[in-house]
Amino acid sequence: MNPDENDAVDAFERLGLTSYEAKVFIALHRLGSGTARDVARIADVPRSQVYSVAESLADRGLLEIQQSSPMRYRPVSVEEAQTTLEERFDRERERAFAYVESVNDASTGEEEREDIWTVRGRSRVTDRVIDLCSAADDRIVFGTRLSGLLTDSIERTLEERATAGLSVTVVSRSEAVRGRFRALEEVAVEEPPAYREADQRSGRICLVDDDSILLSVVDDDDSETAIWSAGSLFATVLIQLIEASQEVRR
Repeated sequence: MNPDENDAVDAFERLGLTSYEAKVFIALHRLGSGTARDVARIADVPRSQVYSVAESLADRGLLEIQQSSPMRYRPVSVEEAQTTLEERFDRERERAFAYVESVNDASTGEEEREDIWTVRGRSRVTDRVIDLCSAADDRIVFGTRLSGLLTDSIERTLEERATAGLSVTVVSRSEAVRGRFRALEEVAVEEPPAYREADQRSGRICLVDDDSILLSVVDDDDSETAIWSAGSLFATVLIQLIEASQEVRR
């Protein structure tokens, strides 16, 4: 098979066909119609397997079988096949997510776990910071030593939450970070204690209300990894420890 056909077979497999089914379906479209011998001659499928594969494709509504000797096979049109596979995909998707929703509903009312999550990649960490800040009810503390980790989207979210009446504090040793909020009276800007000057690994910190937190580190390859927890006792205790430590060092 050429690279394009390999890609097509891979795509059909992702749509639910087997490799043999995809190869037979493509071969029949190349032929227009044909016998098992015809298909095996141009497709990488043993002739002995073509019969059962063709039956399976017929069951899926993707080809027609002519009851002759030898039997001949003809694929449905591309448009009809596309509609058939789309409808199958939609049915399977609905079935899968209906089950997941039922499992989710069944868990409602059970004792909550203390969930601590890990997220990797700067864009995903940024999305999580925005999600946490957007869910805040009372206050937000955001800090970073790197100006590149204060994205425009985070800046807008902090400004919007501050304008909405929440207590928003930005903490950074970077003047580039602090300077972006100088003109906004609703946002408090602070510089961290001097003992943090040697810190070269921290990425971002986000404290939300008294029970949600995100902490990230920047790895040697400049990638970012964060842990976060929302609405949990773990987050509450960690926030208390961080704030108590800050008070002791002042």
